Amino acid sequence: MFSWLGRDDSKKNPDVYESVTEGLQKIYKNKLLPLEEHYQFHDFHSPQLDDPDFTAKPMILLVGQYSTGKTTFIRYLLERDFPGIRIGPEPTTDRFIAVMYDDKEGVIPGNALVVDPKKQFRPLSKFGNAFLNRFQCSSVNSPVLKGISIVDTPGILSGEKQRTDRGYEFTGVLEWFAERVDRIILLFDAHKLDISDEFRRSIEALRGHDDKIRIALNKADMIDHQQLMRVYGALMWSLGKVLGTPEVARVYIGSFWDQPLRYDVNRRLFEDEEQDLFRDLQSLPRNAALRKLNDLIKRARLAKVHAYIIAALRKDMPSVFGKDSKKKELIKNLGAIYEQIQREYQISPGDFPDLKKMQEQLVHHDFTKFQPIKIKLLEVVDKMLSEDIARLMAQIPQEEEAYRDVDQGNVKGGAFKNIEDTISPFGYKRGEGVDAGAGEIEWVVNKDRSKYDAIFDTLGPVDGKVTGASAKAEMVKSKLPNAVLGKIWKLSDLDKDGFLDADEFALAMHLIHVKLDGHDIPTELPEHLVPPQKRDMCSFNGGD
Repeated sequence: MFSWLGRDDSKKNPDVYESVTEGLQKIYKNKLLPLEEHYQFHDFHSPQLDDPDFTAKPMILLVGQYSTGKTTFIRYLLERDFPGIRIGPEPTTDRFIAVMYDDKEGVIPGNALVVDPKKQFRPLSKFGNAFLNRFQCSSVNSPVLKGISIVDTPGILSGEKQRTDRGYEFTGVLEWFAERVDRIILLFDAHKLDISDEFRRSIEALRGHDDKIRIALNKADMIDHQQLMRVYGALMWSLGKVLGTPEVARVYIGSFWDQPLRYDVNRRLFEDEEQDLFRDLQSLPRNAALRKLNDLIKRARLAKVHAYIIAALRKDMPSVFGKDSKKKELIKNLGAIYEQIQREYQISPGDFPDLKKMQEQLVHHDFTKFQPIKIKLLEVVDKMLSEDIARLMAQIPQEEEAYRDVDQGNVKGGAFKNIEDTISPFGYKRGEGVDAGAGEIEWVVNKDRSKYDAIFDTLGPVDGKVTGASAKAEMVKSKLPNAVLGKIWKLSDLDKDGFLDADEFALAMHLIHVKLDGHDIPTELPEHLVPPQKRDMCSFNGGD
């Protein structure tokens, strides 16, 4: 009787969110944050997340030794200077600079930044004035920054310069940014591959964020092709040792500035690599919600493990005597506690915090103030991961589709204009492959027409056409897979009669050579490749 009074209607009426970002904000505050606060998660791992952490534009973090071209890379992306820019061969960037969009250009000092509730930098105040005096925001009215923000970092020191004390926890700041950014670009100079001790520590601080790391081998035009291959091999070997993973992150080779190439033998390689890297960066706004969702899942898993660790330590503490000695014993045997929790709760070892770091932090805490296990808090987080996160995951494709419909979700302007350049002859792959001959008066296939006609005549045409079997016998000599040749046939047989006339055969041979030269075959035939006599029978507005 009256059972409806205690009925849980949450399953009937699950929360509905207008956007993935709004959903993440709400489930964090209502479901994950209580667990974090109960077990002092913020003292050990990461500060509490605020609204700007969810609503901020995607961020790119640039890390590298001094004079590897970090600041020049930003200038290259924006195609302009920004307030506070300094470029030179010595360590010129001695501060963290967040380059962000604003109508009014200028510089905002660090102390003002960390009290701005609209910015996501408030937790950085814990690193003190020594850091805040070396932190600033450069506001720039650039279309690129409408989609992303970029963080320039101080040049990492090498040699004797490493002995200089920065006055703040440099790797701690890097860790804070690494947790919140969408991409981490490690820049290397092709002339300077030595990984200093400070650089090694900095890379180690980025561990756990391997999916965000991209590596750029910059200034690659300053060495010839043979040297470049040696440098690339040496870089991969060094990174394999430092990153400590069997798979090394993708390395982009290029020269990211607007000056003439010293050695242009690798020009095409540089263009391909730049295109790949910029497309990756350009997609960040569209993929930002998925990245934030992924980061929240990782945070929730860590918060759960942290709760189990804290509760286990509290459980083993004596109530009256021998607290200090027991605390030392528990810290020493923390590895055994990890193993016990793994077995008891079937948790992967990869979900646990770094053992040594956790031991160092526990020294400064009073174990008697730790809270025992509270099952309800953990159940709420489990339900969040299984239900709320799943609903938000289902919402992401809809948001991405909406972005595409309104032509949003991609970074625009600056160097990114070159990705979309289909007008000037200097656009990516303009005049190459299937694009060769576009805009020309003469049909590009005619350049080799005499050769194609000679082959055509040997195939015994009847009424000016060769059969599919005859054409196939010639086309397979290219050794291209049948799937590719089938695609070429469909594009070339314009009247769909199962035969090829001289024009269609010449077109097929042209497309075969395009593919053999390493270019892709289009899904639809561009207008300039259609034989001039057949252009009236074809439509170029999305159909045949």
